[in-house]
This record gives sequence, structure tokens and C-alpha cells, in this order.
Amino acid sequence: MKQAKPQESLSIDRLRAAYLDKSTTPEAVVREIVRLAERDSGMNIWITPPRMERIQPYLDGLASLNPAQAPLWGIPFAIKDNIDLAGVPTTAACPDFQYVPREHAVVVDRLIRAGAIPVGKTNLDQFATGLVGVRSPYGETANALKEELISGGSSSGSAVAVARGQAAFSLGTDTAGSGRVPAALNGLTGYKPSLGAWPTKGVVPACASLDCVSVFANSLEDALEVDRVVRGAEPTDPWSRSLPSITPALPAKLLLPAGSPTFFGPYAEHYEQAWQRTIKRLESLGLPIEYADTSLLREAAELLYGGPFVEERWASLGGFIEAHPDSVLPVTSGILRPSPESSYDGAAVFKALHALQAIKLETARLLEGAVLVLPTTGGTWTREQVRRDPVETNTKMGIYTNHCNLLDLCGVAVPAGEAAEDVPFGITLFASSACESEAFGAAMAWAGRPEIGKRETSANSTYVAVCGLHMRGYPLEKQMLQHGGVFVREARTAPKYSLYRLPTVPPKPGMMKRRGQGKAIEVEIWEMPLSSFGPFVSAIPGPLGIGKIELDDGTEVPGFVCEGYAAADAEDITASGGWRAAE
Repeated sequence: MKQAKPQESLSIDRLRAAYLDKSTTPEAVVREIVRLAERDSGMNIWITPPRMERIQPYLDGLASLNPAQAPLWGIPFAIKDNIDLAGVPTTAACPDFQYVPREHAVVVDRLIRAGAIPVGKTNLDQFATGLVGVRSPYGETANALKEELISGGSSSGSAVAVARGQAAFSLGTDTAGSGRVPAALNGLTGYKPSLGAWPTKGVVPACASLDCVSVFANSLEDALEVDRVVRGAEPTDPWSRSLPSITPALPAKLLLPAGSPTFFGPYAEHYEQAWQRTIKRLESLGLPIEYADTSLLREAAELLYGGPFVEERWASLGGFIEAHPDSVLPVTSGILRPSPESSYDGAAVFKALHALQAIKLETARLLEGAVLVLPTTGGTWTREQVRRDPVETNTKMGIYTNHCNLLDLCGVAVPAGEAAEDVPFGITLFASSACESEAFGAAMAWAGRPEIGKRETSANSTYVAVCGLHMRGYPLEKQMLQHGGVFVREARTAPKYSLYRLPTVPPKPGMMKRRGQGKAIEVEIWEMPLSSFGPFVSAIPGPLGIGKIELDDGTEVPGFVCEGYAAADAEDITASGGWRAAE
């Protein structure tokens, strides 16, 4: 039976607005997700599918959360089934491996605390080993748009769930491309942060030193929303580290590969044409473009699968496979099990580490101030083609992805039109771990949102910094929307401000700049048309007003300030660092 067309995609902003105006509820949204999952059951998207009895406790828990303090309140998300959700089996697509975790993975816990609703566990290439989406005893996950094509892996179900309207976003994992390839093949945004930026505690390891949790979403803005919630070091996770938050900014230049990339599969010519269209569009963005030799990326990728690094997978899973040889798919076992002729020893490991360190140095020089743009994949395959040649087809899917984690890069995979009808084409923007903001800024420019990546607004608009009831999820957000305001990003002031809770009904914040000691205060930056800015300002009641707010990057934008006399009767909440935290 021909698969139904995808449902309209779910968006965090649209769901938030619908909850605010009471046109729907989280429970109604989840019931529709359950219906869609049942309709698409033949696509093998889920291992633990959405069911109301499993989801209801999370829906009930929303009553104890203030939507204004829970940035993902009522937002449904899917979880790749190698990531723990407490009380639900984790299988890694191997039934005999399954266990029932008592705790959520750290990233899942952070999302739930922010109000997000886990709806189910998704299918994957067994033990996250594969980029094709067909290596699962739970069935081959069909492509969201063209059922005869592969969905990409290993995070196949996570991508297709979002593309089919069964989650607003989903968690995947990415060791060699599994968070990017499925995004490209199903027309989604896929974001793989730098190593350690999102904790991996509670994730079944593939290559523990290289594994990343990733996100699939319908927009860059949604991916950023998730990043704001889950980013941050976890003291109990040995692979976790603290990296700067993302504030999209344009890079100094874009890098493109010198020469023509390699394309393959039944749509090879279409992919090549799509890449040429991509180059023309990149040239229209107004960013300097240089062409570079990217052969060092291939050298790094060869170290991953052609050197001792491949044996890290066996270090994680070899004990189980040795004890349960019949529980693992032959193709999975063949990839994970070291060859009897393997000559890798301790010296080989250190030689590979030394070679990799040299490549990292050259890559850092190459990417200084730059974002590299490559096709996310060089093509796609039919599922039948992969069945006939499971190893070679899978290998080719990773030619533009395998280098990424070894070199500690981030990757933002974005749609780039279609190669052919219902055959999406995608590109990935790579940057160093210190330049994730530039990767997102370039991606925003590509997506037609250049104002996100620039400090300046257009001649007909202005930024406005808000610090209280006008922020997203609060009662006066509607005033921002009524005046044409568009949320841009979260930010912090310079450490020069005090924040007070004013004795009004309802209580409002009052932010004042101090000559002496102060603190950085969390704010939101919105953009508003100048034609609406005057009427908006004139409606602001005293003691509040609009003045210049100094941000932590040294720039100044118009924003809410408070007259000094109001502090006398107000509660000092500066120590909280922001209105959300003080509530």
C-alpha cells in the first residue's frame, strides 16, 4: 500500500502560540500523534510507539510547571532507542540487549524538566552502526517522502518521526554522520553539536570518545531552542564539557571544496545539479567564498574506519556480542568484530592519534574564521540496492560526514531544495567547536534569515531587549506579536544591572543600570518594525520605559529600563540573574 503523504510539520513556535491562545492543548496534540503513528505503523518508525497510557503521566506533569518558566512546555519529542527514557526499554535495536533504565539520560531529563513531552522510542540501525536505516530487526524504516528509498541512519526513526508530523523534534545520536544523513534524506534540519556540548550519559556507546547526541527539527530556530535547554556540562559525565552558548553570527568567509564532489546512486546526476544550484545560491549571500583542498578531511575519515579507532566500537559492545553471537545482525557483527588479521596494537593506536593531531592542526588553520560547506551526502539508494550491497552502499553515505567528530567539529545540516521530485538535497555547514555560532549564523543566512546572523537590523526595524512579562510564554508576549515583533535570540546584559520585582499586579521586573557592582541579567532580543515601535513605547506604563541596554558583547540595543525611585518599594532579585529564574 502506498504510504500517505506526511502530515503538516509541528513547530515549537506554532505549538507555543496555539497553547497560548487555547486553540489546542498538549493532550490533543499527543492524541493526533498517536493516530498518525498507528497510520504509519508499516513504515517501522518506532520501537516503542506513542501510546496515551505511557505519555499521560508526562501530560499530567505539565500542571505543576509554569509555562513561562518551562521553555518547551507541552512540546512533543521522540527519542532514539539507544538513549534512556526511565521505565521504558532501551534496545539499541537488539531485542536481547534491552534493559529498562531507572533514570533518564541527562539530555532527556533536561528536556522533560523544560516541559517537553517524550512520546516514544524510535527505530535505528542496530547499535547505531550504519548510515542507511535498514539494519534493524524491527524492520527497515521507510523514507518519509519516497517509500522505496532509504531513510538514512543510524537515527532513521527519529528523522522520519519529525518528517511525518509525529514529533516537533527528536533526539538522535551522531558518531560518523547519523544525526545528519537522515536529516538530508528526509528534508529536515539536523544539528550535531561539538563533542561534549550535550552530555552523553545515558546513551548506549558506539564510540564513547566520539559520540554526540543530535537533534532533528523542522527549522534552525527549533534546533536552537533544544540546544539552549540541553547544552551544558554534566559533572557525572566524563565526556561532558562546558562550551559557549550559541549566538548566531556570520563567519568571515565560506569555504567550498576545490573540484567537483563525488556523487553516486540512482540520482547522482540530480545531486550534482543540486550542488551547482547550491553554489550559485551561496554566492548570492554576500559572504566571501574561497575554494580549498579538503583532502585532509578524507585522511581523518580513513583513520576512523581504516585504523585502530574502529576497534573502539568493539571495546564498547564486544563483550555482549561474544556472549550473544546469534542476537546481532550479521552485517552489524561483521562491522564491529575485529578482523583476525588485524595488526593493530598499542603502537598503532598512538600512531593514529599522532596523525590525527596533525590533521586537527591543519583543519584549525583551514577553518579559522570560516565555515565549510559540503553536500551532506553524495547521493541516496533504494532500499533494494542496499540489501544487495549492504557494505559499499553504507560506506559511500559517509564520505562527507565521517571526519566530523574525529576533528571535533560541529555540523549544521540544512535542506537545500530537491535533487528530484520527493528526493531532498541537503548541505552541512561545519565549524570548529569554538565557532558553533558562526556555523548557525551561516545556516540562518542560507535559510533566508540573515538578520539572525548580523548585529544590525534593517533600516525599517529595531531590536528591543525585554526582561520580563514581554518574554516568550508570559502574558504580554502577545503585545510583542501584535506590534510585529519577531523573537531573535536569548542574550545577557553586561554585568552592570540590578533587577527588582515591582509591587504591581501582576508583579513586573524593573531593571536598572548601576555605577558600582551589578550582575548580567538574562533578556530576550526581539526585532520590531519602526512603524510599530513608537506606539509600543507610548503604551508602556511608568516607572518602566525604554532606554539603551548594554549587552555582554558590548553592543547596545533599546530595551526595558526602570526609574530609580521604584527600587525603594521593590524586592531586589538581582541574584537570580533573570526574571524566569526568580519566578
